Amino acid sequence: MENQPEEKKSNNKLFIMLLALLLIGNGIFFWLWLQERGRANTVVVEKQNVIIERDNVKADLLDLQQQYATLQTNDKSLQADLDAKRTQIAELLEQAEKHKNDSYIISKLKKESETLRKIMQHFVVQIDSLNTANKTIIAEKEKVSADLHTEKDKSNKLSKDKEALQNTISLGSVLKAENPTALGVKFKSGGNKEVETTKASRVEKIKVSFILGENKIAKKGTRTVFVRITTPDGKELCKSPDEDNMVKFNGGKGFYAAKQDISYNNEDTSVNVFCSNPNPFIAGKYLIDIICDDVVVGNTSITLK
Repeated sequence: MENQPEEKKSNNKLFIMLLALLLIGNGIFFWLWLQERGRANTVVVEKQNVIIERDNVKADLLDLQQQYATLQTNDKSLQADLDAKRTQIAELLEQAEKHKNDSYIISKLKKESETLRKIMQHFVVQIDSLNTANKTIIAEKEKVSADLHTEKDKSNKLSKDKEALQNTISLGSVLKAENPTALGVKFKSGGNKEVETTKASRVEKIKVSFILGENKIAKKGTRTVFVRITTPDGKELCKSPDEDNMVKFNGGKGFYAAKQDISYNNEDTSVNVFCSNPNPFIAGKYLIDIICDDVVVGNTSITLK
Protein backbone atom coordinates (compact mmCIF):
# COMPACT_ATOMS: atom_id res chain seq x y z
CA MET A 1 0.00 0.00 0.00
CA GLU A 2 3.00 2.13 0.62
CA ASN A 3 3.94 1.93 -3.13
CA GLN A 4 0.59 3.20 -4.47
CA PRO A 5 1.23 6.90 -3.78
CA GLU A 6 4.61 6.60 -5.43
CA GLU A 7 3.11 4.86 -8.48
CA LYS A 8 0.33 7.41 -8.70
CA LYS A 9 2.82 10.17 -8.45
CA SER A 10 4.87 8.59 -11.26
CA ASN A 11 1.78 8.24 -13.42
CA ASN A 12 0.93 11.88 -12.91
CA LYS A 13 4.38 12.91 -14.03
CA LEU A 14 4.08 10.77 -17.14
CA PHE A 15 0.68 12.25 -17.92
CA ILE A 16 2.01 15.73 -17.47
CA MET A 17 4.95 14.94 -19.74
CA LEU A 18 2.66 13.48 -22.40
CA LEU A 19 0.34 16.45 -22.11
CA ALA A 20 3.29 18.81 -22.42
CA LEU A 21 4.57 16.91 -25.48
CA LEU A 22 1.08 16.99 -26.98
CA LEU A 23 0.79 20.72 -26.37
CA ILE A 24 4.24 21.29 -27.80
CA GLY A 25 3.40 19.16 -30.87
CA ASN A 26 0.13 20.96 -31.38
CA GLY A 27 1.91 24.26 -31.01
CA ILE A 28 4.51 23.25 -33.59
CA PHE A 29 1.80 21.95 -35.90
CA PHE A 30 -0.20 25.19 -35.50
CA TRP A 31 2.90 27.25 -36.14
CA LEU A 32 3.68 25.24 -39.30
CA TRP A 33 0.09 25.63 -40.41
CA LEU A 34 0.28 29.37 -39.92
CA GLN A 35 3.53 29.47 -41.90
CA GLU A 36 2.04 27.47 -44.78
CA ARG A 37 -1.10 29.56 -44.75
CA GLY A 38 1.01 32.70 -44.87
CA ARG A 39 2.99 31.34 -47.81
CA ALA A 40 -0.23 30.41 -49.62
CA ASN A 41 -1.68 33.85 -49.03
CA THR A 42 1.59 35.38 -50.26
CA VAL A 43 1.43 33.29 -53.46
CA VAL A 44 -2.17 34.34 -54.03
CA VAL A 45 -1.33 37.99 -53.44
CA GLU A 46 1.72 37.74 -55.70
CA LYS A 47 -0.36 36.07 -58.39
CA GLN A 48 -3.02 38.74 -58.10
CA ASN A 49 -0.31 41.43 -58.29
CA VAL A 50 1.14 39.78 -61.42
CA ILE A 51 -2.31 39.75 -63.04
CA ILE A 52 -2.86 43.39 -62.14
CA GLU A 53 0.58 44.30 -63.47
CA ARG A 54 -0.10 42.25 -66.64
CA ASP A 55 -3.38 44.11 -67.16
CA ASN A 56 -1.63 47.45 -66.63
CA VAL A 57 1.12 46.54 -69.10
CA LYS A 58 -1.43 45.28 -71.62
CA ALA A 59 -3.48 48.46 -71.28
CA ASP A 60 -0.33 50.54 -71.74
CA LEU A 61 0.64 48.54 -74.84
CA LEU A 62 -2.86 48.95 -76.31
CA ASP A 63 -2.65 52.69 -75.67
CA LEU A 64 0.78 52.77 -77.33
CA GLN A 65 -0.57 50.78 -80.27
CA GLN A 66 -3.34 53.34 -80.77
CA GLN A 67 -0.96 56.30 -80.47
CA TYR A 68 1.54 54.75 -82.90
CA ALA A 69 -1.31 54.21 -85.36
CA THR A 70 -1.95 57.98 -85.44
CA LEU A 71 1.65 58.78 -86.40
CA GLN A 72 2.00 59.35 -90.15
CA THR A 73 4.88 60.70 -92.21
CA ASN A 74 5.96 60.98 -95.83
CA ASP A 75 9.56 60.20 -94.88
CA LYS A 76 10.14 56.61 -96.04
CA SER A 77 12.92 55.85 -93.55
CA LEU A 78 10.95 57.20 -90.60
CA GLN A 79 7.81 55.39 -91.75
CA ALA A 80 9.75 52.11 -91.86
CA ASP A 81 10.84 52.65 -88.21
CA LEU A 82 7.22 53.35 -87.22
CA ASP A 83 6.02 50.15 -88.91
CA ALA A 84 8.73 48.16 -87.10
CA LYS A 85 7.64 49.54 -83.71
CA ARG A 86 3.97 48.76 -84.48
CA THR A 87 4.95 45.17 -85.22
CA GLN A 88 6.95 45.02 -81.98
CA ILE A 89 3.97 46.26 -79.95
CA ALA A 90 1.73 43.57 -81.48
CA GLU A 91 4.31 40.92 -80.50
CA LEU A 92 4.54 42.27 -76.92
CA LEU A 93 0.76 42.06 -76.58
CA GLU A 94 0.89 38.40 -77.60
CA GLN A 95 3.61 37.75 -75.00
CA ALA A 96 1.59 39.53 -72.30
CA GLU A 97 -1.33 37.21 -73.01
CA LYS A 98 0.84 34.11 -73.29
CA HIS A 99 2.86 34.74 -70.08
CA LYS A 100 0.19 36.39 -68.00
CA ASN A 101 1.28 34.57 -64.80
CA ASP A 102 5.02 35.05 -65.26
CA SER A 103 6.10 38.03 -63.16
CA TYR A 104 9.56 38.14 -64.77
CA ILE A 105 8.16 38.34 -68.31
CA ILE A 106 5.53 40.88 -67.26
CA SER A 107 8.21 43.02 -65.62
CA LYS A 108 10.30 42.80 -68.78
CA LEU A 109 7.32 43.76 -70.93
CA LYS A 110 6.69 46.76 -68.68
CA LYS A 111 10.23 48.04 -69.25
CA GLU A 112 9.91 47.54 -73.02
CA SER A 113 6.59 49.40 -72.96
CA GLU A 114 8.22 52.33 -71.20
CA THR A 115 11.07 52.33 -73.74
CA LEU A 116 8.58 52.32 -76.63
CA ARG A 117 6.75 55.29 -75.12
CA LYS A 118 9.99 57.29 -74.92
CA ILE A 119 10.79 56.33 -78.53
CA MET A 120 7.28 57.41 -79.55
CA GLN A 121 7.86 60.84 -78.05
CA HIS A 122 11.03 61.09 -80.12
CA PHE A 123 9.04 60.12 -83.23
CA VAL A 124 6.49 62.85 -82.46
CA VAL A 125 9.27 65.46 -82.28
CA GLN A 126 10.77 64.21 -85.57
CA ILE A 127 7.42 64.21 -87.37
CA ASP A 128 6.58 67.69 -86.06
CA SER A 129 9.97 68.93 -87.29
CA LEU A 130 9.43 67.33 -90.70
CA ASN A 131 5.91 68.75 -90.93
CA THR A 132 7.21 72.20 -90.05
CA ALA A 133 9.97 71.86 -92.63
CA ASN A 134 7.46 70.62 -95.20
CA LYS A 135 5.15 73.55 -94.49
CA THR A 136 8.09 75.91 -94.95
CA ILE A 137 9.06 74.21 -98.20
CA ILE A 138 5.44 74.28 -99.44
CA ALA A 139 5.15 77.96 -98.52
CA GLU A 140 8.42 78.72 -100.30
CA LYS A 141 7.31 76.67 -103.30
CA GLU A 142 3.99 78.52 -103.44
CA LYS A 143 5.84 81.83 -103.22
CA VAL A 144 8.23 80.78 -105.99
CA SER A 145 5.26 79.61 -108.09
CA ALA A 146 3.47 82.91 -107.45
CA ASP A 147 6.60 84.87 -108.29
CA LEU A 148 7.12 82.73 -111.39
CA HIS A 149 3.50 83.28 -112.39
CA THR A 150 3.94 87.03 -111.89
CA GLU A 151 7.14 87.04 -113.91
CA LYS A 152 5.45 84.92 -116.57
CA ASP A 153 2.60 87.42 -116.73
CA LYS A 154 5.13 90.23 -117.03
CA SER A 155 7.00 88.31 -119.72
CA ASN A 156 3.77 87.61 -121.60
CA LYS A 157 2.80 91.27 -121.33
CA LEU A 158 6.23 92.33 -122.54
CA SER A 159 5.99 89.83 -125.41
CA LYS A 160 2.54 91.13 -126.32
CA ASP A 161 3.72 94.73 -126.03
CA LYS A 162 6.76 93.86 -128.13
CA GLU A 163 4.60 92.08 -130.68
CA ALA A 164 2.15 94.99 -130.74
CA LEU A 165 5.06 97.41 -131.16
CA GLN A 166 6.54 95.25 -133.90
CA ASN A 167 3.16 95.08 -135.59
CA THR A 168 2.82 98.83 -135.24
CA ILE A 169 6.29 99.31 -136.65
CA SER A 170 5.60 96.72 -139.32
CA LEU A 171 2.35 98.43 -140.28
CA GLY A 172 3.99 101.81 -140.05
CA SER A 173 6.84 100.68 -142.25
CA VAL A 174 4.52 99.50 -145.04
CA LEU A 175 4.97 101.68 -148.09
CA LYS A 176 1.98 103.27 -149.80
CA ALA A 177 1.42 103.84 -153.50
CA GLU A 178 0.03 107.37 -153.56
CA ASN A 179 -2.06 108.81 -156.43
CA PRO A 180 -1.99 105.67 -158.57
CA THR A 181 -3.15 106.09 -162.19
CA ALA A 182 -3.34 103.85 -165.24
CA LEU A 183 -3.20 104.82 -168.93
CA GLY A 184 -3.46 102.89 -172.14
CA VAL A 185 -0.52 103.85 -174.36
CA LYS A 186 0.85 103.20 -177.82
CA PHE A 187 4.30 104.14 -179.06
CA LYS A 188 5.43 106.22 -182.02
CA SER A 189 8.76 107.31 -183.46
CA GLY A 190 10.42 103.98 -182.94
CA GLY A 191 9.02 103.53 -179.47
CA ASN A 192 10.34 106.76 -178.03
CA LYS A 193 7.05 108.64 -177.92
CA GLU A 194 4.08 107.60 -175.79
CA VAL A 195 0.60 108.33 -177.00
CA GLU A 196 -2.38 107.90 -174.66
CA THR A 197 -5.38 105.99 -175.99
CA THR A 198 -8.51 104.43 -174.54
CA LYS A 199 -9.24 102.20 -177.54
CA ALA A 200 -8.46 98.63 -176.69
CA SER A 201 -7.45 97.79 -180.25
CA ARG A 202 -4.74 100.50 -180.21
CA VAL A 203 -3.35 99.93 -176.70
CA GLU A 204 0.09 98.33 -176.69
CA LYS A 205 0.77 98.63 -172.94
CA ILE A 206 -0.92 99.79 -169.77
CA LYS A 207 1.18 102.37 -167.96
CA VAL A 208 0.73 102.35 -164.18
CA SER A 209 2.11 105.43 -162.40
CA PHE A 210 2.27 106.21 -158.67
CA ILE A 211 4.47 107.64 -155.96
CA LEU A 212 5.91 105.45 -153.21
CA GLY A 213 5.30 107.80 -150.32
CA GLU A 214 7.81 109.05 -147.79
CA ASN A 215 8.26 106.71 -144.79
CA LYS A 216 11.04 107.39 -142.29
CA ILE A 217 10.76 104.05 -140.45
CA ALA A 218 10.72 101.87 -143.59
CA LYS A 219 13.87 100.02 -144.52
CA LYS A 220 16.03 101.72 -147.10
CA GLY A 221 17.25 99.88 -150.16
CA THR A 222 16.06 98.18 -153.29
CA ARG A 223 12.36 97.38 -153.51
CA THR A 224 10.62 95.26 -156.10
CA VAL A 225 7.21 96.56 -157.09
CA PHE A 226 4.71 94.23 -158.77
CA VAL A 227 1.63 95.23 -160.78
CA ARG A 228 -1.22 92.74 -160.88
CA ILE A 229 -3.99 93.29 -163.47
CA THR A 230 -7.32 91.47 -163.66
CA THR A 231 -8.77 91.65 -167.20
CA PRO A 232 -12.45 92.32 -168.00
CA ASP A 233 -13.01 88.59 -168.54
CA GLY A 234 -11.70 87.76 -165.01
CA LYS A 235 -8.25 86.52 -166.01
CA GLU A 236 -4.93 87.66 -164.63
CA LEU A 237 -2.67 89.40 -167.10
CA CYS A 238 0.76 87.77 -167.24
CA LYS A 239 3.54 86.87 -169.63
CA SER A 240 3.16 83.17 -168.93
CA PRO A 241 0.90 81.34 -166.42
CA ASP A 242 3.65 79.59 -164.46
CA GLU A 243 5.19 79.79 -160.96
CA ASP A 244 7.90 82.21 -162.07
CA ASN A 245 5.27 84.85 -162.77
CA MET A 246 3.48 84.66 -159.42
CA VAL A 247 3.67 87.05 -156.48
CA LYS A 248 2.58 86.73 -152.83
CA PHE A 249 0.30 89.38 -151.40
CA ASN A 250 -1.89 89.74 -148.29
CA GLY A 251 -1.52 86.05 -147.41
CA GLY A 252 -2.35 84.80 -150.92
CA LYS A 253 -0.67 84.86 -154.30
CA GLY A 254 -1.46 85.43 -157.97
CA PHE A 255 0.07 86.23 -161.34
CA TYR A 256 1.66 89.60 -161.95
CA ALA A 257 1.68 91.55 -165.22
CA ALA A 258 4.97 93.38 -164.62
CA LYS A 259 7.55 94.15 -161.96
CA GLN A 260 10.22 96.79 -161.43
CA ASP A 261 13.12 97.26 -159.02
CA ILE A 262 13.49 100.71 -157.52
CA SER A 263 15.87 102.34 -155.07
CA TYR A 264 13.99 103.65 -152.04
CA ASN A 265 15.53 106.16 -149.61
CA ASN A 266 12.60 106.91 -147.29
CA GLU A 267 11.33 109.75 -149.48
CA ASP A 268 8.68 110.19 -152.19
CA THR A 269 9.73 108.15 -155.20
CA SER A 270 8.00 108.32 -158.59
CA VAL A 271 7.41 104.97 -160.26
CA ASN A 272 6.17 104.05 -163.75
CA VAL A 273 5.52 100.44 -164.66
CA PHE A 274 4.60 99.34 -168.20
CA CYS A 275 2.49 96.18 -168.47
CA SER A 276 2.39 94.23 -171.75
CA ASN A 277 -0.23 91.74 -172.89
CA PRO A 278 0.79 88.69 -174.92
CA ASN A 279 -2.74 88.80 -176.38
CA PRO A 280 -4.66 91.80 -177.79
CA PHE A 281 -6.30 94.00 -175.19
CA ILE A 282 -10.09 93.69 -175.02
CA ALA A 283 -12.62 96.35 -174.18
CA GLY A 284 -13.76 96.62 -170.57
CA LYS A 285 -12.55 97.49 -167.10
CA TYR A 286 -9.09 96.39 -165.87
CA LEU A 287 -8.56 96.17 -162.10
CA ILE A 288 -5.02 97.02 -161.01
CA ASP A 289 -3.23 96.17 -157.73
CA ILE A 290 0.19 97.53 -156.78
CA ILE A 291 2.18 95.13 -154.56
CA CYS A 292 5.33 95.76 -152.50
CA ASP A 293 6.83 93.65 -149.68
CA ASP A 294 4.02 91.06 -150.11
CA VAL A 295 1.35 93.69 -149.39
CA VAL A 296 -1.08 95.47 -151.69
CA VAL A 297 0.02 99.09 -151.26
CA GLY A 298 -2.36 100.68 -153.75
CA ASN A 299 -4.90 100.04 -156.49
CA THR A 300 -6.52 101.71 -159.44
CA SER A 301 -8.35 100.77 -162.65
CA ILE A 302 -8.70 101.63 -166.28
CA THR A 303 -11.56 101.13 -168.75
CA LEU A 304 -10.77 100.54 -172.42
CA LYS A 305 -13.32 100.95 -175.19
